Amino acid sequence: MKGFEPQIVAFCCLNCAYSAADLAGSMRRQYAPNVRIIEIPCTGAIDQRVLLQTFEEGADGVFVAGCLEGDCRYQVGNIRAKKRVKALQKILDETGLGGERLEMFNLSAAMGNRFAEIADEMTRRIRCLGPSPLRRK
Repeated sequence: MKGFEPQIVAFCCLNCAYSAADLAGSMRRQYAPNVRIIEIPCTGAIDQRVLLQTFEEGADGVFVAGCLEGDCRYQVGNIRAKKRVKALQKILDETGLGGERLEMFNLSAAMGNRFAEIADEMTRRIRCLGPSPLRRK
């Protein structure tokens, strides 16, 4: 869609993904400016209702970024989050919003370049999908 710039929200684990985003900035690695980062203690704490509310409030895309599997400070928080995201993707598909608007990624704190790639990847994906049907005009 011409002129469409998606609004993307990234829920990032404090210990890994948020540090990776910070590292990307320290490295002066540019990525899509339309990604808004929300720091959370652990992706295991993210609730499906919060993710749905993010879409209801106008986000075109959402991603959850946590620690590498097996490296979660809270042991299985990122595995819980992955299950929640997969279940919610199915619900989004069933409702017509589209499960591809939501994704889960795993990063270490040292993966600043990868964080930037993910932000750009999600931006391209959501641009192709167009605005969320829930987006207020």
